[in-house]
Amino acid sequence: MKKLLRFALLPLIAAALHAADFRDHLGLQLYSLRAQTKESTTGALDIAKSYGIKEVEVAGTGSLTPALFAAELKSRGFVPVSGHFGYALFDKDIAAVIRDAKELGLKFVVVPYPPVSKDKPFSEAMAHAMAAKFNEWGAACKKEGLRFGYHPHGLEFRPTAAGNGETMFDLLVRETKADLVTYQMDVYWVYITGLDPAKLLAKYPDRWSMVHIKDMLKDFTRGVHTGGSPATAKVAVGEGQIQWAEVLNAAHKIGVKHYFLEDETVMPLKSIPDSFKYLRALKL
Repeated sequence: MKKLLRFALLPLIAAALHAADFRDHLGLQLYSLRAQTKESTTGALDIAKSYGIKEVEVAGTGSLTPALFAAELKSRGFVPVSGHFGYALFDKDIAAVIRDAKELGLKFVVVPYPPVSKDKPFSEAMAHAMAAKFNEWGAACKKEGLRFGYHPHGLEFRPTAAGNGETMFDLLVRETKADLVTYQMDVYWVYITGLDPAKLLAKYPDRWSMVHIKDMLKDFTRGVHTGGSPATAKVAVGEGQIQWAEVLNAAHKIGVKHYFLEDETVMPLKSIPDSFKYLRALKL
């Protein structure tokens, strides 16, 4: 009887393991096709469809209104999970962000960059102010059935004045409420600072909900916190120096569900399919 029960459970166990695979929620950040979108918004979506993906993350709607863009996504079978909206737009008119996000059918709305400028570098004071804003915006989004998130770009991993190993990202996590603010890890922007992405995922197991996947040129120097790097420093996933099996296993272990390839290489139309091929064949 026990043997029969074990055999009966095997398909259920296999199904559960398959459902947990990151590839089931491997999508594309549509910013990857920004140049193609400038030429033709619908043409860029056709290219995205050719990659055999279902989930996408939005970064603007090209030449279309949010409603028309949503219709084009639906007609191609895409599921728009998340969208990036600028800090200044949130600050100016959060109601407009929420309206557009709901028209697009998003689950997550993400701020992708801090409000820095040449005359206003990222600072501890800015981190405190951002945390307060994030709680406020997170509450407004939650009220409308949306999840608010932030996407660190490397600037946030500088140490605070405390001198105890704490970074400004640690400050952001500590001062934001878990039920209002989630985080989207861009593995590249964590890795470039010299940190270990897998360890950072494990450090905050209840705060990460999404991951951006992109790889770094093998001989490119780490240990910088500039928030930017040349396109030539980015390569197709699997061709660089990041240990993807380790990172993706760590993300899976803490329950990250959505994974978006974001291509910022010099040849996205070549790199994107190469990256997807690598990720679909990757053994974890």
